[in-house]
Amino acid sequence: MRLFVCDHCGNTVYFENSRCEHCGHALGYLPEDNALISLDEAAGGWLAPAFPGKAYIYCDNARHGACNWLIPAEQGGPVLCAACIHNETIPALDNPDNLLRWQVVERAKKRLVYSLLRLGLPLKTRDEDPEHGLAFRFLADAGSAPHVMTGHESGVITIALAEADDAERERRRAGMGEPYRTLLGHFRHEVGHHYWDLLVAGQPPEQQFRALFGDERADYGAALEAYYASGTPAGWPQTHISAYATAHPWEDFAETFAHYLHIIDTVEMAAAFGIRARPRTGDGSLTMPPVHFDPYMAPDMAGIIDNWIPLASLLNNLNRAMGQADAYPFVLTPAVIEKLGFVNDLVHQAPALGHLAALEVEG
Repeated sequence: MRLFVCDHCGNTVYFENSRCEHCGHALGYLPEDNALISLDEAAGGWLAPAFPGKAYIYCDNARHGACNWLIPAEQGGPVLCAACIHNETIPALDNPDNLLRWQVVERAKKRLVYSLLRLGLPLKTRDEDPEHGLAFRFLADAGSAPHVMTGHESGVITIALAEADDAERERRRAGMGEPYRTLLGHFRHEVGHHYWDLLVAGQPPEQQFRALFGDERADYGAALEAYYASGTPAGWPQTHISAYATAHPWEDFAETFAHYLHIIDTVEMAAAFGIRARPRTGDGSLTMPPVHFDPYMAPDMAGIIDNWIPLASLLNNLNRAMGQADAYPFVLTPAVIEKLGFVNDLVHQAPALGHLAALEVEG
């Protein structure tokens, strides 16, 4: 994520802002330009001084306090933005708790979609691709019915609305023995499954995937049952990013994909702040020069990791100084870094892979 500047007064503003706290101007996010722009109200929409001659309207979900993304006014309305158009199901908003939790979920989803757009990954809707289009279902638990389970199936990502409640999410994290559990982490993990379907299954990278992650043709249900019954294999931290990644190659890929997004997005924010580190201990491994590249566009994972390791150490130690748990309680071993490199290569090859798949369908 990057920092933004109010183009009216020069104040620093942030991705979720819908108003500049300094000058009071309305703000809206333009995904096609990766810009958070100031707006002047006009008949039937908003004018943007940064883009003369163009008029915009807010996504229809702005009226619920759940979105600040913009759409060209000529589309007419009410309409949904490039992120909200993927919503298949949202909770009943006449329930105040549902509304508040959905707003939190939407903030996390927007950060996910920001990353997917920055990477240029395919983002088709279910209307455009009924079999593998990306869709979100945000579901609330209903009375005595079984709890909603967060998960993915053929492009449909279900997020349990309860995960937007900090206390409930912490209860689940502790109950499952996880070191880290966030809404954004859920989105990034589940979308990893989606992009495995699109970019790995039946595609040229499939054999390399199996060499690194294992054979996904192993029975998934049996693998999960064995994981929950027996736990992790000995020595797993040397080969996997998390305990859950050991359950099945699909989960290993989804966990790795999520961590890839964690890393590049945080390095981008560090670059936006001009963060550098030169520890007084003289430890060269924790020295971090200012980031002078775009991690979303970097073709070499090694350069990203060189910045990430000292940055993660800095984040963890700052958190400890505040009495908080480590922000990034994970270890990147050579095997894990190789898997992250595979994901980085994969996402940068995505347009070519999509073109190849289209040719195969036409053939």
